Amino acid sequence: MELDGARLDELFDGVAELRGTRTITPLSGGLTNHNFLVESDAGAYVVRISDPDTGLLAIDRDNEHVNSAAAAVAGVGPAVVAYRPEHAMLVIDFIPDTETMTRETMQRGDRLAAAAAAIRQLHAGPAFRDPFDMFRIQAGYREVCRERGFALPDRYDAFEPQVRRLERAMRLQPEPLVPCNNDLLAENFLWDGTRFRLIDWEYSGMNEASFELGNVWSESDLSLAQLEELVGAYWGEATPARVARARMWGLMSKYGWTLWGVIQHNLSDIDFDFWAWLMDKHDRATLEFDGPDFDRLVADIESDVA
Repeated sequence: MELDGARLDELFDGVAELRGTRTITPLSGGLTNHNFLVESDAGAYVVRISDPDTGLLAIDRDNEHVNSAAAAVAGVGPAVVAYRPEHAMLVIDFIPDTETMTRETMQRGDRLAAAAAAIRQLHAGPAFRDPFDMFRIQAGYREVCRERGFALPDRYDAFEPQVRRLERAMRLQPEPLVPCNNDLLAENFLWDGTRFRLIDWEYSGMNEASFELGNVWSESDLSLAQLEELVGAYWGEATPARVARARMWGLMSKYGWTLWGVIQHNLSDIDFDFWAWLMDKHDRATLEFDGPDFDRLVADIESDVA
């Protein structure tokens, strides 16, 4: 995607809040979009301009827009200022004076209760538009890889029987669906000094709360003790079944996002080492599948059926 100064001026002039004298600062971190901080006479805004072919990654930009607005109503996401679908452009308020979390700062563990509080606030907010099901997402990614002949990490498909067993256990008594971000890597938590704000709603949808908790654990590579603390802070009690459910959703998150990385490795023109990224996911998922706890964790989920 070519986004030179003239093209950016053309796009930004189409939004009232971005017109006039402005300063444009590229922001790092986007793996499916280009992000800019735009400071204009009207205020400060973040502009996301998406790559055109993210449909293969199961991203629906209209869904992202609707859910971004709902997250703002819930009080955890920034306000939506403008949406220009013809340009794949979303404009949101810039949240000043915040600390962007990292894996390392999340791993300190001192803000896990605050993370659980922000997640609960989101989950209690307005419903999102579409459902999100990682089992279906992963199957869709696998079909894209099969159709295009993309090479997978060693042993990826060998875990399919365990995935199907896990899916059967999860379907026995699913949790009620709530509005979830579904991609809460550390950098999507912004600390304002007293609480977390949440950003990036590309994969948002109605999902189980336990997926959200397991995804946070997985993305920040937290310890098992920290997962238990996060689950307890969210639910009020960290029962074996609830910890098992969150942990197994975290495993499924790693397994599914591995294929997201495979697709990006083959198609994206962003200067990023997607293969190293996906292999981190795959290696940690392999440890879970091969580890001594898998059978017990699935049994804990199955035993929670009333």
